[in-house]
This record gives sequence, C-alpha cells and structure tokens, in this order.
Amino acid sequence: MTHSKDNVTLAIILSLVALLLFDVMGLIIKYLLPRYSAAELSAYRNFFGIFPSLIALWSSSGWHAGGRVLKMRQWKLGLARGFIVTFAQFLFYFSLGTMAFATATTITYANAIFMTALAIPLLGERVGLIRWSAVLIGFVGVMMVMNPTSDSFSTAAFAPLGAAFLYALAGVTARRMDPDVPSPLINLYSVAAALIGSLSLAIYAGGFSTLASMSDLFWIIAMGSCGGTAVLLLVVSYRMTEQSNLAPFNYFGIPIAFAAGWLIYGETPFEDLFPGAFLIIGGGLLVIWRERQVKRSILRGVQPPPN
Repeated sequence: MTHSKDNVTLAIILSLVALLLFDVMGLIIKYLLPRYSAAELSAYRNFFGIFPSLIALWSSSGWHAGGRVLKMRQWKLGLARGFIVTFAQFLFYFSLGTMAFATATTITYANAIFMTALAIPLLGERVGLIRWSAVLIGFVGVMMVMNPTSDSFSTAAFAPLGAAFLYALAGVTARRMDPDVPSPLINLYSVAAALIGSLSLAIYAGGFSTLASMSDLFWIIAMGSCGGTAVLLLVVSYRMTEQSNLAPFNYFGIPIAFAAGWLIYGETPFEDLFPGAFLIIGGGLLVIWRERQVKRSILRGVQPPPN
C-alpha cells in the first residue's frame, strides 16, 4: 500500500501528539498516586479508555465493510492481550510513584528490545547478529539507567522493566492476530479485558478509595481521557501509514518525559538517564533500521539473511 507524503506527515504529527498525551497521563498518575493505588488508577484509565476505542471501531471503514462483526476467531488471544496489559499498566503506574518520571518512562522503552527477543519463540522469526547486537546495546542502556550497583538502587526499578516486557508481549501477540481483523476491534477486546482485569486487581488489592475531592475527580477523568485519546490517535496514525514510518519518532517520548518531569515535578535525573538512554534509543533504532532493510529486500524479491 502506498501513502501520500501528506498522510505520512500527518500520521507522524498525530503519533507525536499521542506521545505527549501519554506523558500528560503519566504526570497526572504521579500526582494522584499518593491518594489512590496504581490498581485503582489503572481501572479508571481503562474505563475511560473504552469510549475512544468505540469511536475508533465505529470510524473504521474495514469494520463497516466486513458487516460490523464484533466476534472474532481469536477472541481468547484478544482478551489475553488485555489481561497482559492489565499487569503492564499496574507495574508502570506503580513505578511512577517510586521513581523519577523520566527514569521510569525511559526504562519502559526497552519494550522494543524485548519484542525482538520474544519474536523468536512466539513468531518463529530468525534473529541474526545485527538485531542481537541491538538487543545487547539496549540491554546495556537499561542496566545503566537502572544502575543496580548504586546505593540508591531499589528493586522498584524492576517494575518499569517488567512493564516493558509485558507491553512487548502484548505487541508481539498482536502480530499473531488474523490480518483481516480490523485493528480497532482488536484494541476494543484488549481494552475491555484490561478493564475487567484492572477492576479485579483493584478489588483484590483493597477496593476503591473514596474520592478526596472534586478536583481529583477532574484529574481522574483527564487521565483516562488523555490515555484513551492517545490510543485513538495511534490507531488513526497507524491506518494512515506503515508502522515502520512512525517507530523512530516514538523515542521523542524520552526527552519529552525528561522535560515534563523537570517542569512539573522539578526532577532532573540527568545522571541516571544518560548515557544509558542513548543506548536504549540506539538499540531500538537499530532494530527498526534492520527490519526496514529486510522488508525492502522482500519487496524486491530478494531473500534476506537472518536479521
């Protein structure tokens, strides 16, 4: 499928706006965490995330052309992805309450590294020297950001790393879904399952706290709306161009997160983030570059080597 230059540019802009909204959501979560648990906030996030997911599905021409069918063959896998996201959200939200905003956010960008490793057992992909080198570079970057040898190291640093692994697992399993199923329908299944999972987790963890103020209600609604709208924008942008055109721009989220944490919470974890963050970005970009090279070889009818 070919895409016009205007569509690619607009898709990149939408994806960057989505990144900004995700960071706004994270900042609100960090603000609310002293009064509400990570499980509660995950449940609120998924409740408000249902509505943008429904909008995305209703606006999907592929879904309408297919007869507006809500059932899909791999419904169990679709729901499983949602339950995976439940625990990914919980771990990431928990980390925001124990770490600097930019540090927790940066560690989750290791998901691109995990996706490469998980593609071997789950998708049967062959991974060669280049992508294994990218995994190693990214892993070294993660270790540098976590800095397990420092006196200030806490096991809480494993929470965003666990979130990155689970987000990667959700991403890889999405590639196992039937290609003719509209992406918004897959997303709706995942959000619905994540809502059920997060509600169950919140109840198991002690239930929901009484709202401290109407101001908190406003911020909870804003949190869910930002997260849901960001997902909707990503769905729209992915329909406008190939994901490989957008993936390199995802790493703009790291400097955005650093600036946001500095401006809002006065956090400046520069020594924690750098140079490890550069290695995480470098490893991720190397994976993206190699995947694009392989895809071009396939389109030219050339059998690519293990990548």
